Amino acid sequence: MTKGFIHHIEIYVSDLKRTKKFWGWFLEESEYTSFQEWDKGQSWKIDDTYIVFVQAEDRFLDIPYHRSRVGLNHLAFHASSRKHVDEMTNKLIQRGIRILYPERHPFAGGETHYAVYFEDPDRIKVELVAPET
Repeated sequence: MTKGFIHHIEIYVSDLKRTKKFWGWFLEESEYTSFQEWDKGQSWKIDDTYIVFVQAEDRFLDIPYHRSRVGLNHLAFHASSRKHVDEMTNKLIQRGIRILYPERHPFAGGETHYAVYFEDPDRIKVELVAPET
């Protein structure tokens, strides 16, 4: 394994069922496969990296996630091409998922940064970005 590659990311969520529905299709569209599943969690894997979602305990649900607080701001995933970003944008819209920064889409990250930004059910920002051309 290459030094410095991410091994896994684990995120606590407010509603595991809703999170699995949201992330399952997106990760599988991005070539992740279901990796582990148990009553309080689910993970998906690509190569040697996996992402895990775990149901937060009720006692920790009093303060919802916000990306402007200390901690995670967003997760960014590689797209295979600009066409892939466009196809996924259409699928997001068909699923009723709000596209962030629609007035600047697909260049919300800058003139050469071709991406789609959206939020998961807990409002974690997600980015799917095309390779630089």
